[in-house]
Amino acid sequence: MESIDIGVDALRDWLESGRPVTVLDIRPAVEREEWSIPGSLHLDPHVALRTNAASPFAGVSLPPGQPVVAVCARGNTSLLAVRALRERGVQALSLKGGMKAWSLAWNLAEVTPIRSNAQIIQVRRTGKGCLSYIVGSGSEAAVVDASVDPDIYLRIAKERGFTITHVIDTHVHADHLSRSRPLAERSQAKVYLPAQDRTTYPFLPLKEGDTITIGASKIQALHTPGHTLESTSYLVDGRALLTGDTLFPGAVGRPDLAANAVEARQRAHTLYGTLQRIIKLPPDTWILPCHTSEPIPFDGKACGAALADVIRQVEMLRATEEGFVETLLSRIPATPPHHLEIVRLNESGAFPQGDPTELEAGANRCAIS
Repeated sequence: MESIDIGVDALRDWLESGRPVTVLDIRPAVEREEWSIPGSLHLDPHVALRTNAASPFAGVSLPPGQPVVAVCARGNTSLLAVRALRERGVQALSLKGGMKAWSLAWNLAEVTPIRSNAQIIQVRRTGKGCLSYIVGSGSEAAVVDASVDPDIYLRIAKERGFTITHVIDTHVHADHLSRSRPLAERSQAKVYLPAQDRTTYPFLPLKEGDTITIGASKIQALHTPGHTLESTSYLVDGRALLTGDTLFPGAVGRPDLAANAVEARQRAHTLYGTLQRIIKLPPDTWILPCHTSEPIPFDGKACGAALADVIRQVEMLRATEEGFVETLLSRIPATPPHHLEIVRLNESGAFPQGDPTELEAGANRCAIS
């Protein structure tokens, strides 16, 4: 019997290889605003599908000669859409598990604009906007802010001739479950975290100025508090700064997660000082955050920017301290729905059994512009 659906991995492979395919997002517009698949078309036929209207896709123009993958929230309504499309003679498939399952999809990009002894590979969880990094030199590699299945990092490292020897986080994350501890267990690597007393499982602490050697490359820890008090950025060969959720190409980090109003204001002042320090780095330093607020296309172009461009783009970096704090606190977005539970799990190092996407549902919300 001909299949009526397609799995996340298969669709990911199609998009990464450039295979012609039309992704048709049939969720209501308000859901699409939260997150979508890059390049997807949008149509909301819900009423017609639910009422068995004769032609819910009548008049819809689709690119000829290529398959259509219908996408909904969890992969149920899209089955109805596929049946309606097939009645029109369209080669249609339903994305199994919908956008909930897609939140684990990923793609890669090489970080190329820097002069470094390291090869930096950006592993992008396109279904949620998480960015992690494999920093490789010689035969060794470090993984920073692991956010996808450990097997993915192990496979990429093996393909590039690296052995993962160090697993590092920039801070205790609040919008996704860290995969660093399970990755370290799988790779027999050491776990490094910013020096702090929040995390209760064994790790090696990194404090200001500490340096990790990976092959011919040096990764230096810069304590950059503000988003969280322990937040630490990592400077690779003096050329690229892995900033976690402290600084983004077009935004700064939020200071309020797992904090009360007084603590958030204090962190905002701290973040101001941190950012004033960062902007004094060489202007060609490449800024590489651990999240992005938009779906990541399968274009192979790393999410990041030169510091000089970031300073031009982010107006708050040029504000006075009081102006920065008041602007930042006035723009706080909604908190991730399960952030306190995610923080608790990341502090303990526990990873829940089964499907993690229930906890991680929705876009990340760590940036404020």
